[in-house]
Amino acid sequence: METGSQLDKPLGQDRRKKQPGSRPRGSLRSWLAVAAAALVVIGAGFIALQQNPLRQPTKTAQSDPTEQQQTTETLPVVIEGGKTEDGRIAGDSGADVQRTLTDDGQVVTTISPIDRTGDGPLIISGAETIGQDPRVAHLPVPELLEKTDFGRLPVKSASGHRPFDAYARPWSGARGTRLAIVVGGLGLSQTGTQYAIATLPEEITLAFAATGNSLQRWLQEARRGGHEVLLQVPFEPFNYPQNNPGPHTLLIEDGPQQNLADLHWAMGRITNYTGIMNFMGARFLSDQKATETVMRDLARRGVLFLDDGTSARTVTEPIAGAVGVPHAQADIVVDGKVGRADILKKLDDAERIARRNGSAIAVASAFEASVDAIAAWANEAKARGIEIVSVSALANDPEDL
Repeated sequence: METGSQLDKPLGQDRRKKQPGSRPRGSLRSWLAVAAAALVVIGAGFIALQQNPLRQPTKTAQSDPTEQQQTTETLPVVIEGGKTEDGRIAGDSGADVQRTLTDDGQVVTTISPIDRTGDGPLIISGAETIGQDPRVAHLPVPELLEKTDFGRLPVKSASGHRPFDAYARPWSGARGTRLAIVVGGLGLSQTGTQYAIATLPEEITLAFAATGNSLQRWLQEARRGGHEVLLQVPFEPFNYPQNNPGPHTLLIEDGPQQNLADLHWAMGRITNYTGIMNFMGARFLSDQKATETVMRDLARRGVLFLDDGTSARTVTEPIAGAVGVPHAQADIVVDGKVGRADILKKLDDAERIARRNGSAIAVASAFEASVDAIAAWANEAKARGIEIVSVSALANDPEDL
């Protein structure tokens, strides 16, 4: 065997010696590849964390109906810029407040409270809106109440907001034919009141007699049902006392002080009404001095006056306009004869008046026959293009002039 044969050389003796400081071939590329891969992984993770599936879900207004009902009963009434009735800070105090004008004319206030359990903003309607948020329609707005010896009476707020606006039922604002129907005498009969509230469409205005029973309870039922509410106050008729409207009737000979006391007794019986309506009163409401005393008080309180239209000698309209009271006057009584056929005929007459004049107001009492006829007729009238509106929608408001 030759000495120089390759088989005689020890394994590995022919490898090249490493140069000091040299790197293995391809190491730079490997490190760059690893770094790039790491950046891709980090970037993907960051992007993934921004996607909605990994966020905490936000509750929307379309929550569970049961949960929503529970919330409805516990919402505080907010006094703008102040505190709630139970002393908690109102939403306007340091919160995010946004006000939006809706298509139906309401100013909706959206408040994101500072400290409140649960997610998302609370939407409420305060005294500056036309109509209340349905969730709190059965509760009075605290800033529109005056505490007196006769109870809580309606009053304008310091900023000029009126119960007339706060408790009014919104309407479409369209220029079509409009008709308001007022059913009065509620509160006098418990079963009759319950039947009327359950049967009549929410567009019908309900008037509660000041001398009725359980009025605040029935008021809350009516407001939850979407009805606008009036308060019926007894006034002196021409043949008094043979025809007696009841206790606390306002009488001309009693003078201004006693008449205001009787008026305030009546007005303290319920809350959340847009105005008052006379029960009888042909003699009282034909006397300018006596009527002016009442109208000036109503002007300060920011409520309307509905004249039932049964007296040709009434002076309510010019005096209300002079002192700044929103005023409306009924065009027809539909249940002078309490029979279904007669009532439906009178309602047809009310429709003709509304089509001729653009609007009309009809009044009735809460007899079962009247309630049934009005409920059936109103639904048919809406199909004929008649818009059933509340009384406040047809009132002559001095602030709109």
